[in-house]
Formats: sequence, structure tokens, C-alpha cells
Amino acid sequence: MRWQRGRRSGNIEDRRGRGGGRRAVAGGGLGILAIAVVAMLLGVDPGAVLQMGGGLTGSPQQQSAAPDPAQDKLADFVSVVLADTEDTWNEIFRQLGHDYPEPTLVLFSGSTDSACGFASSAMGPFYCPGDQKLYIDLNFYRELQQKFGAPGDFAQAYVVAHEVGHHVQTLLGISDQVQRAKRGASEVQANEIQVRMELQADCFAGIWANHAHRARHVLEQGDIEEGLTAAAAIGDDTLQRRARGYVVPESFTHGSARQRQTWFFRGLESGDLNQCDTFSGNI
Repeated sequence: MRWQRGRRSGNIEDRRGRGGGRRAVAGGGLGILAIAVVAMLLGVDPGAVLQMGGGLTGSPQQQSAAPDPAQDKLADFVSVVLADTEDTWNEIFRQLGHDYPEPTLVLFSGSTDSACGFASSAMGPFYCPGDQKLYIDLNFYRELQQKFGAPGDFAQAYVVAHEVGHHVQTLLGISDQVQRAKRGASEVQANEIQVRMELQADCFAGIWANHAHRARHVLEQGDIEEGLTAAAAIGDDTLQRRARGYVVPESFTHGSARQRQTWFFRGLESGDLNQCDTFSGNI
């Protein structure tokens, strides 16, 4: 992925090594953490866990202030990816006749607070609609590569673009509609609705890639394969099979590997919001 010459976002909030404290910066920084991706492995919706706030147990990890050049480069990278999503979605929203309030990306280590409650890095990257911020512990990328077999910078960019997709859903009113639909639904029905929401965020990530490449030629050979590999690596069936040895489709909250690949590629191929209606028909 061609990113080094890209614009850096000013919407980065660096909380790493500060035990949940906050320090705003314009791009760059470094961080340390260990990711378990527990919520996804167990088939639990991280957003639902976040809503429990103080219900999470455990104390924040001891943080190290030692510089880490690899983490510093990753922080720079995600700042460029975030900036690129800003350029893409600002233009799409402009064409729709709307403003695009840009989200903030929070870099943290181990644990932090959010408007959705206290958050642990074990949940993996997430978006909180309450404060319209994305949260990521950069060591997730090491887990993505080493544990889940999804290396590459475009795989890393896909993760950010997916969370930005949830921000787009919030701005378009889709998130509120989903929450209303889940009220009173059975657990299985609520899971299915959540899966459709996650697949749409995958499709929106693909739309970003389409527009970014057409406007700024960011994709290189092999990048699309990296994105599809990442989508499959964090499919519910892949994660459950790895954690349990078997799959329970009724407990899916993000979609199967095939579904995630299909909807990401649909957005990538079309670049069209109208192609991302995961709430109608079969998925």
C-alpha cells in the first residue's frame, strides 16, 4: 500500500502508557499492549460488553514508556489511513449534501475509558457511537499477523476502515435503527441484525478502498488479497473454530469468513453505497 506520502490526520488522540489518561496529538506516537480478541473469540458483541462499563474486571496493565520504533511507524501509518478515510467520506457525504463530522482515533495501551464504558484491549479495535471515536491498541496488528495469519499494511488499513464504517453508520442513522430493531428481539435475532451491521461496515471499508485508489492510487499488487485474508481471519466461524474447535452460527455477531470477504469485496468493486444494503435479503 502506498501510504508514506499521504496526509496525516489531526484527529489522533494518544493515550498510550498513561493508564487511561489523555493526550491529544496530530499523528504519530507509540504504544504497547497484548491483544487476546476475547470478545470476538467467544462470539460476543464487543459493543454490548462495552455497554456494561464497570462490569469489566481486571486492572490496567503496567505500561512501559520505552520507545518502540515499530509502534511509532504503526501510529504514523494509522494516522495516514485515517486521513485517507476522511478525504474519502468527506467527498461522499458532500455528494449526498451532508457534512461529514470526522471521528477521532484513540490509541491506547491495555485499557482505557470511553463513552461506551471502560474498555479492555482484549476486545480488539472498536468504535463507540457515544463519543464518535475509534479505539485501537496497535499490538492488535501483531496478533493479526502472527496469530491469525493476516499480514500486510492493507490488512491493517482494512481494520481502521471497518471501524470508520461504523462511524458512517452512526452519521447516517443506521446505528440507531439497528439498536431499535434489536430491542425486544430474541438473542438469535439480535445476533443476526448485528451481523448485518458488521457486514455493512465491511462493505463501507471496501468503498473507502475503491475511492482512495481511484483518487490517490494507494493500492499495490497483493493488497486486495491482504484485505480479503484479514476479513476471513476475523470471521466468526474462523475465530470460533480456533477457540472452541466447532462453530455455532446462531452466536455469530460479525459474520462468517465468506460473508466478510464477500461484502468487503462488494464495496471495493463497486464503490457504491447502494451496493452495501446488508439489511435486505440474504447475506
